[in-house]
Order: sequence, then C-alpha cells, then structure tokens
Amino acid sequence: MKKILKEYRAIFPTPAALITSVDEEGRPNIATAGESFMMSLYPLVVAVGFRPATYTNGLIHKTREFVVNLPSREILKAVDYCGSTSGRNVDKFKTTGLTPLPAKFVRPPLIKECPVNIECRVRGIVTFGSHDVFAGDSLAIHADEDILGGDGLPDISRCPTIAYANNRYYIVDTLIEEHGFSIKKR
Repeated sequence: MKKILKEYRAIFPTPAALITSVDEEGRPNIATAGESFMMSLYPLVVAVGFRPATYTNGLIHKTREFVVNLPSREILKAVDYCGSTSGRNVDKFKTTGLTPLPAKFVRPPLIKECPVNIECRVRGIVTFGSHDVFAGDSLAIHADEDILGGDGLPDISRCPTIAYANNRYYIVDTLIEEHGFSIKKR
C-alpha cells in the first residue's frame, strides 16, 4: 500500500553543489544548493534555485552570474557550513579555507577544491513558489585532469559527488550499468 506524504524534497537525491557569486564590488560568496540541475544539453543550460530571502539570490539577481562547483567528500564540512551560514555576515572563503580561483568568463570564482566547476551567465529567472530558479548558459566547464576517464569526461569513481536527501549527505560513486545496456546484444 502507498501512503501520501507531506511536501518535502520529493525528487532525491540531488547534488549538493557549492554556488559562487559576487557582490557588485566583486566580493565573493559561497552558498550550498540542493537545487542544482540541467535544463538543456544543447545548449548546455544549468539552473540553481534559491529562496528570495537569501543573500545569494540577491547577488545573482544583480550580477546575473554564478559558478556551480561540484564538491567531493573531502570538503563536506565546508559544504555543510556554507549551507548553514549567510554570506551577508561571513567571508566563507576565509572561514572554510577554500581557495578561490579566477574564472575565465564570469566574475564569481571557481573553488579549487571542487573537481568540477561550471561558469554560468543567467539566461532567465523564473519564480516558483518558495524559490527563484536561475537558468544559466554554461560558458565553460572546468575539471581536474586526474578525475577524467578514458572518454575525457569526469569519472564518478574518481570523484565521488555528494548527494543531498532528507537533510542528509550521501556519496555517489558506484557504477551499476552503462546507458543502453538493456538493448545491447550480449
């Protein structure tokens, strides 16, 4: 039998991403987002969602730029901290010890300790209930060379990503099968 649940993050898990943004003077901020996702592959459009009351929401509204940084388990404490404090009052790069790196096309920095970073310029903003969704054109995808597989793409077994569900963090690192396995001739 099925039970109807109260509203919660019903699509799970989602990536726990660190989103960097800057204020109008160029001071960087880091926020943890559980709402990071792809909207289109061609062109590559990724989106992040933030409540209007958040500092990050206001920064992205003003500058129309952000970077999606995909963290690894080694910096989980910083991921949690960046999602538990506001950048209005704290320099999160300073307090976490994370390293900002210059981006190629946008003002918000990359986070060195994150194996994948995606530079984005806002294409559109849509408000849905509790969150504003910022859809961004991907201008550059950066990846640490040591996580790349034979196909030139990030190999999750070399950089397990952090997933978020029900106020808990999980690790995603196990391959169960490749796409198209159900129709391949064996």
